[in-house]
Amino acid sequence: MKSLMHLWRELANELASFCCTSAIRDYKTVAERCKHEGVSFLTITLPAFAKDFERSLEQGKTDPTLFVGFRRRGGLPLFLGGFLDQVFDRETGVLLDDPSVDCILSIRQLTMLYGKILLECSDARKEGAMRKYIECENDVRSADEATSPELREEFRRMAALIFGEVFQELDNEVYQYLVGPGVRTRNTYSTSEDFEFLQWDEETILLPKHGPGATADRLKGNQKFDQVEWPVRLNDLFPFEEWVLPNVSYYEDLERVHFIEPEDERPVRVITVPKTLKTPRIIAVEPTCMQYMQQAFLRPLVQKLEQGFCGQHSQRRPNLAFGFVGFRDQDPNRVMAAEGSFTGSLATLDMSEASDRVSNQHVIDLLARWPSFASAVQAVRSTKADVPGFGVVPLAKYASMGSALCFPMEALVFTTIVFMGIQASLSTRFTRSDILALRGSVRVYGDDIIVPVDSVRSVIDHLEAFGLKVNVSKSFWNGKFRESCGGDFYDGTDVTPVRFRREFPTSRKHVSEVVSLVEFRNHMYERGFWKTASWLDNKIARVLPRFPIVEPTSSILGRRSVSFSPQAEKIHADLHTPLVEGYVVRSVLPRSEASGVGALMKFFLRRGEEPFADVKHLLRAGRPLDVNINRAWCRPY
Repeated sequence: MKSLMHLWRELANELASFCCTSAIRDYKTVAERCKHEGVSFLTITLPAFAKDFERSLEQGKTDPTLFVGFRRRGGLPLFLGGFLDQVFDRETGVLLDDPSVDCILSIRQLTMLYGKILLECSDARKEGAMRKYIECENDVRSADEATSPELREEFRRMAALIFGEVFQELDNEVYQYLVGPGVRTRNTYSTSEDFEFLQWDEETILLPKHGPGATADRLKGNQKFDQVEWPVRLNDLFPFEEWVLPNVSYYEDLERVHFIEPEDERPVRVITVPKTLKTPRIIAVEPTCMQYMQQAFLRPLVQKLEQGFCGQHSQRRPNLAFGFVGFRDQDPNRVMAAEGSFTGSLATLDMSEASDRVSNQHVIDLLARWPSFASAVQAVRSTKADVPGFGVVPLAKYASMGSALCFPMEALVFTTIVFMGIQASLSTRFTRSDILALRGSVRVYGDDIIVPVDSVRSVIDHLEAFGLKVNVSKSFWNGKFRESCGGDFYDGTDVTPVRFRREFPTSRKHVSEVVSLVEFRNHMYERGFWKTASWLDNKIARVLPRFPIVEPTSSILGRRSVSFSPQAEKIHADLHTPLVEGYVVRSVLPRSEASGVGALMKFFLRRGEEPFADVKHLLRAGRPLDVNINRAWCRPY
């Protein structure tokens, strides 16, 4: 913990010099509080101070309910007082007419520095998170029962208006698969007349995929291409022989497949992963079969929503949903948040327990007018969860984090309700032209929502009417502070803090910690905190004796610099390229040899024309188990 405190001191002193104040007493407070409270002061108490500071910016003043646990003088805490005095009036606690943006950034940086450090929570906090998961399930069921039929019908109408073109295309394509000759076309690959392979049609967009992550049935790497579990309700729409076996000559392998009845389906495995020291993140590990088929719908859904047109060639028509919802690019949200902080016209909303509060009923209503696509989305959904301490429970939510369709479905549900709220605030009934008029004023990226300030109250009311929960402490619409998709802004200026993610490493064996520290050092340097970056250079030198200046594209763990360019230390004898000596991360994938069937299926599931990057992909696959940092000569660019 001493290294964490020393880093805080170095950063506080540098920020104090920027703001013409002193942080000596502030560090004494940190040292004293850490002595009695431990690391929780840095990771829990200070981030709570940051939330109270943001609330004060939002409401334009402090109040007695904020900054609990810190001594006050006048209307402000004594802690970080030199910075706070340049933002608020000391006596009244009212926001100054022209507060120092540098001080706002400094306060947020010092209080949020360790807010998301990846440390394991206590068992009690993990158990509490599981209880909250179950409570959320009960809330979802209650909200489904309480939602009025009229509200649900308007939800269905609004979804059809916004996403109708996209859903119709997907519905048509799924329908063709369900009633047509199959998902693959016959092509002869042998001179023998009686031997035919079935391959994926080049025009097919519903292409399933295996990922490198964990699965509920604990299949890893290339084992996933030999899956033998397949739910009956999934098989009714997507037959195992058409979606998992490479060709007709392997149909005899159906004897080894376990076709599982609904009551015997494998549940998702609910686990915790580090998020903050205060609370863990809850995710659900999906069975291999579900994860595999969910990926088939993720890509076309995202691609169609993010492109400006629907249809092909001469039949192309504008996609009304374009620009309102995003999945792969967070920058539009950040740009709009910056605009909202400057003009005051846009509000940023954040959702609590976002994915866990999107019910399956929401998704059913969302796709009510497209039965084929709706049936497919339900078929690839897991219906049960194995929750530690509570056993197997049926799910009312559509999916938890871990499902490939969780993120897009929650975004579509939120977007639909947001437009319902805006419509109600304007006392009208939206048409296509009304939707188009709001482009640039509404955007949803997961649980980060941007809406016009004039409609924010109505939007919140509608979200809550559907059982969703707005995180008021992270939603902003009154002052000049806005936050969305990891970008924080005050009056148009970026005040996003740099986060310290992992503990300090003590040797090169702590690979994740070393890599994280190097990234943190470079982020600090790029933000202009050069003295702190120099202090970090000395810490890094203890584990990486060679720490050269390199470009971001280099594979070497090196440092960024605007004053000096990378200097070649020697020239490659054959390639004649510049080289520098440093440390690189080397990973070894676990051994996972593909079977003949699995190897053939892996080839057919390949996306694009490029060959596999790893020539040994049939021998090794999955997430790396052995990661090392080795000394090597590499290009600095």
